[in-house]
Amino acid sequence: MTHTMHEFDRYADVRAALADPALVPELPAADGGPAGASVAWLRATVARFSSGEAHRRRRALVEAELARLEPVSLRQVAAAGSGGDVRARVVRTLAEALGMPEPGEVTAAVIAVAGAYFGGADAAAEEDEAVARLVALLVPGAADEARLEAAANRIGLLVQACEATAALVEAAAVRDEPPARLLREDPPVRTMRRVAVRATRIAGREIAEGDVVLLDLAAAHRTHPVPLAFGAPPRVCPGRAHALALADGLLQRPLTDFARLHHQAAAPLLLPNAWDHASAAALVAQGFAAVGTTSLGVAAAVGLPDGAAAAVDATLALARRLGQDSFLFTVDAEGGFSDDVAEVADLARKLYDAGAAGINLEDGRPDGTLAPVELHAAKVAAVKAAVPALFVNARTDTHWSGHQEEETATRLATYEQAGADGVFVPGLSDPDLIAELTATLVGPLNILYAPTGPTLAELAALGVRRVSLGSLLYRTALAAAVDTATAVRDGRPTDLRAPFYAEVQQLAVPGGTTSGRSAPRKAM
Repeated sequence: MTHTMHEFDRYADVRAALADPALVPELPAADGGPAGASVAWLRATVARFSSGEAHRRRRALVEAELARLEPVSLRQVAAAGSGGDVRARVVRTLAEALGMPEPGEVTAAVIAVAGAYFGGADAAAEEDEAVARLVALLVPGAADEARLEAAANRIGLLVQACEATAALVEAAAVRDEPPARLLREDPPVRTMRRVAVRATRIAGREIAEGDVVLLDLAAAHRTHPVPLAFGAPPRVCPGRAHALALADGLLQRPLTDFARLHHQAAAPLLLPNAWDHASAAALVAQGFAAVGTTSLGVAAAVGLPDGAAAAVDATLALARRLGQDSFLFTVDAEGGFSDDVAEVADLARKLYDAGAAGINLEDGRPDGTLAPVELHAAKVAAVKAAVPALFVNARTDTHWSGHQEEETATRLATYEQAGADGVFVPGLSDPDLIAELTATLVGPLNILYAPTGPTLAELAALGVRRVSLGSLLYRTALAAAVDTATAVRDGRPTDLRAPFYAEVQQLAVPGGTTSGRSAPRKAM
């Protein structure tokens, strides 16, 4: 029976095809082969080329393997390695991190298998023998079907990293650009093939059972900022963060101390926001690894409105005061206090010189509208060009203002491509929407904590890497001050345990509560 080939290169059509359960990955030719001893068996047993319950089970095996690896640790190991073939370094780093025996032999065998694995033609005898060697190393002795399936998916993880991650590194080696831009302009996987297991329709086109669908990811990327590389919902690559960490490590791009806080496996960075030196020092004294400033608190403390570009002097003054201490801090700079990108870059340089490790730039405006996406992206790019080591957290107010929410993913992707190190969506608390964003972003997602929203643990499970408290602490302090004053006036008891005078005095001394902390912004 003859089947039709359908080709799609428009972003919306490609994304729709990837999300359609009727379209599943096409198993390469030469299916079958002896279990545990052939490339054909490997392809037929891995998550990449399966669907339905088999795919879910096999994907869970890969996710369990990756859960044991902290991306930042992979980055460190890769950066410490010596030169040589990129594919060999990728595979060996992963094999060692996963505790596989004989990582050198594993690496050689994986490289031998990779070409036939993706090629789809019959494998040569030496390639089948390489699979058998890998299985023997990973599953010594007799193996049942379940153990063989687990071994196949460990091997598949290495083979796919060998090709996709190495391609990303090789492209980045000759182009000094943000990873998000590389994934869009030169994706490591340029096309995908799907086969219809039942009749369906994409972009008004009827697709019959058995038809083949070719998806041109490279063409789709050229017309839309949100990258599809490393998969898109609902088939997101579970090793996305690990691949990017490996790539950055192999390229030996250093992470500052502050940036590294966004790549911890255990929990996201909980960032409390201070409004003066005392509040910042008090938070650091309680063990917080870094603090942010709150633009509302800083502006209100000097009698100015927030978001109106009125508090630039107060913001700079606080940064200079915080910079006299030794803790990590990032500055909420509204929209940069200007729409002149050169002025925004100059402000960023001043903040960095004062000691700031990061800056938060928002696209929201005082009237509730949003700045043009191109303008905000230009601000991000200008700041990264002026101060490359400053961590830029690009904020979109689509959900905070309730306007243009459908633009959220596009805005964030555009800001990432401009060079943003992280992105921030205050007002977003829907778990499904958060998970969808973390699946397509390259860098860490920052969410504003809401007492009625997901807990810190729930946000971590959704892939959020930074949680800010915003103006919550400042507003709570105001409420506590007013409540205490009215309680004294009205003869009510005061339950608040205030710090002693001497304790507050100590906060005013640079390093008085933070002695021994490492200097900020250190790169590794």
